[in-house]
Amino acid sequence: MYAAVDLGSNSFRLSIGKHDGDTIRVAKSMREPIRLAAGLDAAGNLTEAAQQRALACLKSFAALLAAYQLDAVRVVATSTMRQARNIAAFLPLAEQAIGYPIEIISGEEEGRLIYMGVANALAQPAERRLVVDIGGGSTELILGRGPDIERVESFSVGSVKQSLSFFIGGYVDAPSFEAAILSARSHFEDGAPPYMPQYWKRAYGSSGTIRAIAEAIEKNGLGKGITPDSLAALQQRFIAFGHVSKIDMPGLRPDRASTVIGGLAILIGVMHELDIDEIFPIEAGLRIGVMWDLYLREMRRDRREQSVRDFARKFHVDEARAARVADDALALLEQLKPASEATPRLLYWSALLHEVGQAISQTGHHKHAAYMVENADLPGFTTREQRMMSRLLMAQKGNLRKVGEFLADTDFARAVVALRLAIVFMHARVTADEVQPKLRMKNRIELELRREWVAGHPTLSYWIEKEQEQWDEVGVDLSVRTST
Repeated sequence: MYAAVDLGSNSFRLSIGKHDGDTIRVAKSMREPIRLAAGLDAAGNLTEAAQQRALACLKSFAALLAAYQLDAVRVVATSTMRQARNIAAFLPLAEQAIGYPIEIISGEEEGRLIYMGVANALAQPAERRLVVDIGGGSTELILGRGPDIERVESFSVGSVKQSLSFFIGGYVDAPSFEAAILSARSHFEDGAPPYMPQYWKRAYGSSGTIRAIAEAIEKNGLGKGITPDSLAALQQRFIAFGHVSKIDMPGLRPDRASTVIGGLAILIGVMHELDIDEIFPIEAGLRIGVMWDLYLREMRRDRREQSVRDFARKFHVDEARAARVADDALALLEQLKPASEATPRLLYWSALLHEVGQAISQTGHHKHAAYMVENADLPGFTTREQRMMSRLLMAQKGNLRKVGEFLADTDFARAVVALRLAIVFMHARVTADEVQPKLRMKNRIELELRREWVAGHPTLSYWIEKEQEQWDEVGVDLSVRTST
């Protein structure tokens, strides 16, 4: 069983599901309307009250997760946590409350996971589609064909902010709605062309906001489906109520009305700018996508592998050299026995990209590679994983003082040793298979090499001596001996 936790800008949601044939069947769901986006103060910090609401919810989620035997859990946070200026102080408290790492994902990664959930729910491998997801803090547009994403973009306009900004004090009138719609349209105006109807056959709405709008339209006889006309009818109905506290409609929970009005303005804006005739709501999205991603990782069909190879090809990395370094680094790390199962994979992918910075400049290419990998859109990777890979790439050559503070992490230090030695072997034109090194690392690094290979490759001795100097500068002894 898998669990997906979505820490959204409006609600925190949890789903527990099991892979069953061609679908993920949800066994348990939980939702709490935390209103995190409304808890940002004027300086962009999460207020104490918002933090306490979030922590209380996360503790209740932790209790529910503990009741299930789970194969994997992933906790993702979206727009508001991306924006909050005091997130570094809040995140450790949140992780302690739920008992799992929290990954603050990019808007593009959010869109990828949303599309994965939708695509697997539809199971139509040839359909060209547009997916629209209106969250509390951002809106994602994803264009794809069957299971494959062709384009994804995240726009910084969400239902909570739109509601708070234009329906001041909860008052709903025609001028406020028009202003909210115009504002929404301005966000999508420049980005609209690639998402116009000629590029897709059908448009789907995956968010809870869009499903709530669809239900309100249906249960109040305001039209058939989500169309410009039915949205206009719903808009007029909201205006007639005059205030969010007075909205009383079948199919719309009172606690949702205050954010649905902002979501409605955004949806009207999207449909106008993209010239959409109808959007079909679908009961799938981010959490289903997260659970599919966990399942595929378990089946060794990891999207991250493809992302790395695509990135390497994009910047014309020499695949043979990269693979050689990656294989040697992995073999060396295996001797050092890392504690975390994630370390070998992150090292391997880092090694495949160790020369990607040469696309910018040969000089300081390790610095360029580190920046590129940390800031690139690499589908499937979390921000934390990309940051770790970036540090490994920064440490691949030159002085180690630039990553000295991270060498206290034993697994990171082991990965650095393995990567640097693999690159040394590559420069000396030998492989770990040929040299058959023996590597140990506790309080010091101990490297044993075959004497015949050291004698036959004088540059190998030179590179090893340079390594000894670099490790000595950060207080680590690298001892080398030869054997027959």
